[in-house]
Amino acid sequence: MIEEKLLCAGLDPADVRRVIETALAEDLSVGPDVTTLATIPPDMAGRADVVARSAGVVAGLVVAEAVFAEVGPQIAVEHKAVDGDRVEAAQVLMTVQGPLQAILTAERTVLNLLTHLSGIASVTRLWADAVAQGAERARVRDTRKTLPGLRALEKYAVRAGGGVNHRMSLGDAALIKDNHVAAAGSVKAAYEAVRATAPDLPIEVECDTLEQVAEAVEAGAGLILLDNFSLEQMRSAVELVAGRAFLEASGGLRLEQASAVAATGVDFLSVGALTHSAPALDIGLDLVAPADYPTPRRPEAG
Repeated sequence: MIEEKLLCAGLDPADVRRVIETALAEDLSVGPDVTTLATIPPDMAGRADVVARSAGVVAGLVVAEAVFAEVGPQIAVEHKAVDGDRVEAAQVLMTVQGPLQAILTAERTVLNLLTHLSGIASVTRLWADAVAQGAERARVRDTRKTLPGLRALEKYAVRAGGGVNHRMSLGDAALIKDNHVAAAGSVKAAYEAVRATAPDLPIEVECDTLEQVAEAVEAGAGLILLDNFSLEQMRSAVELVAGRAFLEASGGLRLEQASAVAATGVDFLSVGALTHSAPALDIGLDLVAPADYPTPRRPEAG
């Protein structure tokens, strides 16, 4: 069931399981959750709410469910929101019910992933909204500036926030950068070398000047990255290319200028900060103890 949900979200269940197992191993590497075992009987059941502490965009609920399933298969999960939703402070995102020892053992791993991914989705949504104000067709894209081992999840969070993904790895698309151009001798030579080596792969060419843009277009590039171009230079590049290639603005872009950049006519805004600098969205897990559930025992005084 959970594997189907992950697949529907565009996530590889094996990759998600690897992340979860690594995170749980960090918490349980030298033994079980001592505090939880000492305060909660093994047969005690209960309910907990996963709650947003601040407003933002949520991402990773399906991953959180996978964590609970890994720690306690008896834990029942009820979603109150879906990934990509805008949420408000104090809003319940998910309710879990089952063995309390398992729920609390999973708590930190759940929240570490959920707050991080929701932070990325929240920042991405700010950019996506700002870009749409400048040009509805323009899109904000991520980069490979991701945490080791978390790339697929972080790029999933970008999608949940309204952004689109750049390449996932070095092998699924080519990006000719300044060092490649320097080594090959020219933009044209670098492009032709990559096209000969990988005839079926998408190729993007990074350009530092309008002259390089013209050279890349003439070489046949279908996607051109405008590196640290001013707004005026971007507009000139759009006019020069005249629809013969997609254009991507990159390099030091700031949220307050996103609308103006999109309005130049570029197709994409490349923003590494979506993943490498997004602050976590504050989310917590609150234990609920209705009358029909026993309350956790307290140690006797003295």
